[in-house]
Amino acid sequence: MNISNTPLETKADPLEASFDAVLQAEENENHGKAIAGLRTDVDGLKSQMADISRASARPALDGAKGMLASSASQDFVTKYLRRGDHAGVELKSFSGASGPEGGFAVPQEIDALIGRTLKDISPIRSIATVVQTGSAGYRKLVTNGGTPSGWVSETAGRPETDTPNFNEIAPPTGELYANPAASQAMLDDAAFDVEAWLADEIAREFAQAEGAAFVGGSGVNQPRGFLNAAVTDEPDDVRAFGSLQYIPSGSAGDFASEDALVDLVHTLKPAYRQGASFVMNSATLAQIRKFKTADGAFLWQASLASGQPDMLLGYPVVEAEDMPDVAADSLSIAFGNFRAGYLIAERSATSILRDPFTNKPFVHFYATKRVGGQVMNSEAIKLMQFSLS
Repeated sequence: MNISNTPLETKADPLEASFDAVLQAEENENHGKAIAGLRTDVDGLKSQMADISRASARPALDGAKGMLASSASQDFVTKYLRRGDHAGVELKSFSGASGPEGGFAVPQEIDALIGRTLKDISPIRSIATVVQTGSAGYRKLVTNGGTPSGWVSETAGRPETDTPNFNEIAPPTGELYANPAASQAMLDDAAFDVEAWLADEIAREFAQAEGAAFVGGSGVNQPRGFLNAAVTDEPDDVRAFGSLQYIPSGSAGDFASEDALVDLVHTLKPAYRQGASFVMNSATLAQIRKFKTADGAFLWQASLASGQPDMLLGYPVVEAEDMPDVAADSLSIAFGNFRAGYLIAERSATSILRDPFTNKPFVHFYATKRVGGQVMNSEAIKLMQFSLS
């Protein structure tokens, strides 16, 4: 039995070996195809990543901003601003007249860009309280002298407090407008960023006009500036509501001494000194920068970090070129907490009317916005008058 089985087993071994070789070859071939396919996929992925990298390195055109801006904003820019085509664009008429004649409210993205630029370059807006309104008018009740209050024990009766004195303020408003222009060739250039250009131009023209109004506006079809409020030398507890207190410099058209600035600071109540600022123009600041203490130290301190304001007596200085120069009886320096003292009320949307006809071949963009302003808390702002008393 052992002799007969041995030749059969010996004959089967080469056959099994050949089957194993065939199976191994097929398996190797399949592995090779799989690896080749994987390499092809990797090469394709690398190519796509390279394309994305090259695309991100190029400046984005207006048509490629869909990832960042809403479709309404894209349509507004590409159709209405560039070509004057308002068909199919979601536009909100800003006037009782027809949309194209009355102008359209800009999309939220563009309006927010205008607002950010305005805050950066408009001196009073950057330190005052700004409220957004949905209508042309705005009214606010403020108390005169605070709300009466008192202390009692846990079980004691609650005595009736005095009725607070309320005063209503309604900031005078006016139509603020700007009228920047661009050539049609600029608008046809896909690389020209219409949104950024328009927002910057409108904001700069708005800032120049409202800067003068917030300081010395008459209140007739424009905000009432804080220098146009009633001015008296009476202290807070006896002064009429809405009137500002001035502190004399001690000399007509000049400083009697640097001590006048210290008196100005400490006339303001301590609660308002937190967040207070000096407001003056460049000519007045140039004069104050030369002041020194008895030991030779400058009262004015330059900012030590980028983006931080210069300091005077420990308080930031805001340069507003619409403040008057130093002269006899001039109100050339203001000091106070303008966030508590001055209110700016504006309609929340800017309207734009595209005008390609008035000044060919230029296209004008007539932008309007209703803005109002008024002193809100007369105790929070003090003025220096350059007079003997």
